[in-house]
Amino acid sequence: MSTKKKIMDVALTLFAERGYGNVYVGQIADAVGIKAPSLYKHYKSKRDIFEAILEEMKNTYDKQAGALNMNGSDATVDASLFADASEEDLVRMGKSLFAYFLHDDYVCKFRKMLTIEQFHDSELAQLYTKQYVDEPLNYQSMMFTMLCFQGVLKTEEADVMALQFYAPMYVLLTLCDRQPEREEEALKLLEKHIRQFSRIYHV
Repeated sequence: MSTKKKIMDVALTLFAERGYGNVYVGQIADAVGIKAPSLYKHYKSKRDIFEAILEEMKNTYDKQAGALNMNGSDATVDASLFADASEEDLVRMGKSLFAYFLHDDYVCKFRKMLTIEQFHDSELAQLYTKQYVDEPLNYQSMMFTMLCFQGVLKTEEADVMALQFYAPMYVLLTLCDRQPEREEEALKLLEKHIRQFSRIYHV
């Protein structure tokens, strides 16, 4: 592993354990086993490390979405995939994405950091809302709008449909964050949720 990657990994671990605001560049350097001036050869600041972590997360998510033949961010691109998906396909994709968000080391630590920092840093609180509320709901709302327009789903309020679809998934994710031993239970509920949603809204 390169020193630059190690700095990023160690920094995220510290952020998740102590909160972003309580970690300093010198502490990151010490944990990596280098001097602060050496760290600055790779990153200009703690914020620079943070931005690199965000980019790494985006790259890993794009790879995960790609493995499912999804764009994952642009609902207009993914609409045709979901229009043709069977109920079994939806369950498979839902479980795969759930497992990714639950078990990917970067994603888990980043979510933990934001959970801690949302009460101390308004900028990170806004990022939390963007990452785990606004962007998922906007993506789902656009998806359901298009699928309703195409006659795949019953025509309903797309923003409400998005909330109904996404909220249980997020609740189960945060449940497993706190109590990992309940993952099997959560996956069973997730599958039931996806199947019921599909049967309620599919034409």
